[in-house]
Amino acid sequence: MIDQLTAKIRNKTAHISVIGLGYVGLPVASMMAKSGFRVTGIDIDAERIATINRGESPIGGEEPGIAALIAEVVTGGRLRASTDYDELRAADVVIICVDTPVDDDTHLPSYRALRSVLARLGGVLATGALVIVESTIAPGTMHGIVIPGLEASSGKRAGVDFYVGHCPERVTPGLLLHNLTHMNRTVGGLTPEIAQAMVSLYANYVTGDLDPADVLTAEIVKTAENAYRDVQIAFANEVALICEALGANVYNVRTLLNKSPGRAMLMPGAGVGGHCIPKDPWLLIANVRDSVQPQLIPSARAVNSRMPSHMVDLVEAALGRQGIALENAKIAVLGYAFREDTDDDRDSPTTYMVAELERRGAKPAIQDPYVSEHKQSVEAVTQDAHALIIMVAHSVYKQIDLQAVAARMSARILVDGRNVIDRATAENCGFTYVGVGNL
Repeated sequence: MIDQLTAKIRNKTAHISVIGLGYVGLPVASMMAKSGFRVTGIDIDAERIATINRGESPIGGEEPGIAALIAEVVTGGRLRASTDYDELRAADVVIICVDTPVDDDTHLPSYRALRSVLARLGGVLATGALVIVESTIAPGTMHGIVIPGLEASSGKRAGVDFYVGHCPERVTPGLLLHNLTHMNRTVGGLTPEIAQAMVSLYANYVTGDLDPADVLTAEIVKTAENAYRDVQIAFANEVALICEALGANVYNVRTLLNKSPGRAMLMPGAGVGGHCIPKDPWLLIANVRDSVQPQLIPSARAVNSRMPSHMVDLVEAALGRQGIALENAKIAVLGYAFREDTDDDRDSPTTYMVAELERRGAKPAIQDPYVSEHKQSVEAVTQDAHALIIMVAHSVYKQIDLQAVAARMSARILVDGRNVIDRATAENCGFTYVGVGNL
């Protein structure tokens, strides 16, 4: 049967369904539709479904091409969204793109959304269908949760009555379509034949390498690559803390360090956010803690998780040098998304930084041009503020009128968590400038 499915994929008569129409699923569904497939998208959010079916994008921020692509495939009749799982009965390929968070205390994965999808999908899963999980999951999840879950809910056997694979996403808000089409992908199949069928599917729009593998390898590759990046960021942040203690400028250190062959120190900053890097290191080690007892990965997580609180330490110390207590001080905060020029605020470092400001008695006022609940003006949040914290390197902040901001503030303290503002420029406007790794 896998040969028949592969043939349908190659002649584009396969019906594709995508479950979860967020930052990953909606671009995937749209690119599948643009490639010539008939696509049905499923999501539990009725408002999001209505927006998509109007040919509009529910994804905000600077996201090149996504709005035009959604309009094209919806108005062309190739993509339709629904909340009804019955729409999946005719699906030849079902791609799952749902959240897989980790618990804040135990750091163990929560598969509530994934288990719900598996339970509902099983009742409508067609014989011979291919189920692909694009969600990032802990190694062992395909064999430990996905296959047993689908077999239990469908009464069918994996590898016989239906097929499974894991092709973890590699997208970044702000670069969704670019990464979706250009990034290399690890294509994990339950068998080599299934992996090849998946390669045929993704080759319709992925120009990067499509490397066939088994599902466990695919699970490890995705979680390990984000754990690697987390460790590298933690190194940069720890060097920044060392520079602060010694009175050096971490950005000068980084520039000179990277002149040494084979070195590529990343940028330090106010914290690591998003749906991947803070979570995926925990997913990588979730099922091996008793046997491996990881040391490096949890340590890196601790360093990076501490940075939002360190931002509060910096502003409190700067205020103290001017005889101003943090308690009851108005703190203007620029940036709430986790990444520049997007509206994605999942696990944003600003969330934790603001909570710590409030815990210490400060009064934060937040502005972000892309996050709907914080779209107030810069003028409003900086009026009579005692300090200004930059948490996100939005492009608009690089052109901010510092002279005008300084004139509105009660005290002129600028704490830069993303190296957005040049120190000399800030000081020329009367600010006391403090940066991460650059006191």
